[in-house]
Amino acid sequence: MRDLSGVFKAYDVRGVVGEQLDADLVRRTGAAFARLVGGPTVVVGHDMRDSSPELAAAFADGVTRQGVDVISIGLASTDQLYFASGKLNLPGAMFTASHNPAKYNGIKLCRAGAAPVGLESGLADIRADVEQGVPDAENTTPGSVTERDMLAEYAAYLRDLVDLSGSRPLKVVVDAGNGMGGHTVPTVFADLPIEIVPLYFELDGNFPNHEANPLDPKNLVDLQAKVREVGADAGLAFDGDADRCFVVDERGEPVSPSAVTALVAVRELAKQPGGTIIHNLITSKAVPEIVREHGGNPVRTRVGHSFIKQTMAETGAIFGGEHSAHYYFRDFWRADTGMLAALHVLAALGEQDQPLSELTREYSRYTASGEINSTVADQAGRMAAVKDAFAGRDGVTVDELDGLTVELASGAWFNIRPSNTEPLLRLNVEAPDQESMAALRDEVLAVVRG
Repeated sequence: MRDLSGVFKAYDVRGVVGEQLDADLVRRTGAAFARLVGGPTVVVGHDMRDSSPELAAAFADGVTRQGVDVISIGLASTDQLYFASGKLNLPGAMFTASHNPAKYNGIKLCRAGAAPVGLESGLADIRADVEQGVPDAENTTPGSVTERDMLAEYAAYLRDLVDLSGSRPLKVVVDAGNGMGGHTVPTVFADLPIEIVPLYFELDGNFPNHEANPLDPKNLVDLQAKVREVGADAGLAFDGDADRCFVVDERGEPVSPSAVTALVAVRELAKQPGGTIIHNLITSKAVPEIVREHGGNPVRTRVGHSFIKQTMAETGAIFGGEHSAHYYFRDFWRADTGMLAALHVLAALGEQDQPLSELTREYSRYTASGEINSTVADQAGRMAAVKDAFAGRDGVTVDELDGLTVELASGAWFNIRPSNTEPLLRLNVEAPDQESMAALRDEVLAVVRG
């Protein structure tokens, strides 16, 4: 029996094509997924990677052999697949490895209504079925595969949620990174008062220009330069499967995902006063402050989409944001869509006359370090050393909701978490100003790396 623990991750299936992931494994995964959801139909989409069409077809073959039908939506962003799952109220499978290099591929699975499937919500059962051998369906007529293009419906749904009809004309540079943003952006932004300046819209799963991972600052350089060159009002950068969106202002300076979270939260609260807003524990302290100032109820969660979506379901939250530029909307089946967050930012910008840097300043109250990774041999030992170094001080509060979060009397705070997949500790620090942030950052790193 093959051990698939290296391929079946916490939230998805992912691996190197030809080594860890091939058509046979994917076909069996499709069959196991069909058994899990019980039919009658599964919707399947895929990104622009060279291996994606073949793997998506193999998955569909596995599904139909179990007597379950497939609706293929073809090329799609991940949030477009979530839209299809929500709109059609069907379970879905998206073939993508997001921002990973070209040699990777993977499958993001969801139940009907875009409800997430992770290890604790069905993925472990699928893995066990695949490892042990998925039984053939007996006395079952094979399902059929039909094709349905849902891009226009997806675009119309998003535009109905955010009204840009009264916006002043905007010029926006969009870096699709040769990923699925090049497929979705032209349709979503059609007929809006926005001039798009495209960068790398050609679909190419080999990512010839730069990695489709805007979380890494080096992958924003081209976007920043183009924004300044053409005098744009804003810039948007999408990751490979276009479910995350990063924003830069008219100067080419990044707008933190925490500021975007706060801005969108204020807009959602204006529509639904008193609503609950979810934020993970690494977003800026400004997020819960601003939510409260606008009459909302902020709820803090662990990092990770499964925790966000679960908490949104439990609380009826209207919106949720993460430091990694994942944005979740109740109006979008609690799924994450960077495209919808981008439309909110542009609508806020277009309905007033200030530049984006001024508009977002009120949402950016503190100085953050960004995520700093340290390779350590003993994660638990280093975490304990950090706790010992700070826990006994006057005015210090400590919690361990996700890793270790320490808040000082000055208002500065940090969180340090172990990576689940690598021998790393991840540090995030925030403080009222650059000097105190740098001092706290250096003090914590001295303990971690000591």
